[in-house]
Amino acid sequence: MGRSRAWPIAAVIAVVAVVAAGVVLATRPGSEAAAETPARSGTLTYAVAGTQVSLDPAVAATAVTSVINRNIFDSLVVQTGPESFGPWLATEWSLSPDGRTYAFTLKEGVTFHDGTPLDAAAVRATLDHVVDPKTKSAYAASLITPYQETRVLDARRLEVVLRQPFTPFLQALSTPSLGIQSPAALAAPEYRPVGTGPFAFERWEQGKRETLVRNETYSSPPTGAANQGAAYLDRLVFEFVAEDATRYGALTGGQVHGIAGVPPVSAGELAELPGFALHSTETPGLNYNVYLNRSRGALQDPLVRRALSSAVDVEALVRNVYFGRYPVADNALSPITADYDDGASAELAKHDPDAARRLLDQAGWTGTDADGYRVKDGRRLTLVWPYWPEGTREQREVIAEGFKAQARTVGIEIARPTVDTGTYVDRYLIGGEYDLVDVSFARPTPDVLRFAFFSANTYAKAGGNVALVNSPEIDAWVTEAAADPGKAGAAYSAVQREVLKQAYIVPVYTPVSLTGFADSVRGLVFDAQTYPRFADVWLGS
Repeated sequence: MGRSRAWPIAAVIAVVAVVAAGVVLATRPGSEAAAETPARSGTLTYAVAGTQVSLDPAVAATAVTSVINRNIFDSLVVQTGPESFGPWLATEWSLSPDGRTYAFTLKEGVTFHDGTPLDAAAVRATLDHVVDPKTKSAYAASLITPYQETRVLDARRLEVVLRQPFTPFLQALSTPSLGIQSPAALAAPEYRPVGTGPFAFERWEQGKRETLVRNETYSSPPTGAANQGAAYLDRLVFEFVAEDATRYGALTGGQVHGIAGVPPVSAGELAELPGFALHSTETPGLNYNVYLNRSRGALQDPLVRRALSSAVDVEALVRNVYFGRYPVADNALSPITADYDDGASAELAKHDPDAARRLLDQAGWTGTDADGYRVKDGRRLTLVWPYWPEGTREQREVIAEGFKAQARTVGIEIARPTVDTGTYVDRYLIGGEYDLVDVSFARPTPDVLRFAFFSANTYAKAGGNVALVNSPEIDAWVTEAAADPGKAGAAYSAVQREVLKQAYIVPVYTPVSLTGFADSVRGLVFDAQTYPRFADVWLGS
């Protein structure tokens, strides 16, 4: 990958969801539960690294929200493979010859947690809610941008009409973000998450935990579910624990049954620890990338963007911070995502500080100030990278410190203002007062490239285009890929190469779902987005 030069990182370190459901990796030999009858009782506590910013799946974009809401909301279809889908709330569907109208037939006898029956009108209410500007969707709306309307044919039959053919539509429908919601709950003055899923919302202690309770009448599991009835667990509690060491200690100390985000430094220890199991799975979708805002300041110049990419030894940084648990990235997409182009890395600016200095000279940043930073027209070369503690995980603040230290060696200053959630969203993500933003996003489809780089998919419009790319070529490629499966591979490949060539991103690592569970947790499987399926889980002795 060309990022092999070592650098003194010790000082920086000191500062500081699979394609087929049911696949789990890196479990310790002998940790499998013996055959037994599932027990229908108990409360399982699962500690997660983030927190809830909204209970509404149509609004929130965080992985934490999806992990929790997967248990509350069922979807119309379930993803069963890279490009295959099975029945869930919809028993069957068909597509019109022009590729614009999907006809669905719903399962009979399904009710929401509030007693409202599942019908075609509920599906219409859900999809209309997602795209309603008043909802202020931060992600879900971008999944169905061609959505035009839903026609209710009768209680069980409906047609979803798109403005243009859109092949990622079924995959979008399979996500928790488009889980089907109770129309009565959506119409209520105060929002409460109400779905048809195996667990119902009980309470939310903001910043601390969310508690779900078993849906005793559950009758709508997806295709392939091991448990075809009500969940085994009485309750499911999600604890919000930001600190890695605290979360890991809670697992090994018996305070929780499982944790998300096992610290890489502790993964090997957990794999060998009696009474526990480690599950490790590379996540499909967008890698953890640093996005360069090409719409403002110095980063409008591709020479400066490539200079920053050349300045940072990503391979050494990832190796030292994550102890080999996370693969070094050289592409916007993770390797297990469909249509991943393993040749795109040829366009990536390789680690070469001397080349970075030459690029900055070519860009006109030839002066230096008293602190050694580059200067042009009396202005220092400073890049703003806001630090959002509540949303940071996996020691990403250490990665940022590494970027900062290496960028300084070529004369680039990286400022790290610490901000709260409201400021991060309003001033930076929506207001655009940033140069760098870091994020990963799990989604098992290459259509995630449209989410990240289509010009209209800015954060303010529910998208992930935080680099604020405005490229007619990329827009054409992702549109073509979504409309024509036969051209998708070549189009997605072109996008992967172009974003590296233009240095819209600096790829860092492929996220790996490192989860840890006590051996008392039985029946655990993971879905296509590497989220645990708690409807199948029970607690053994």
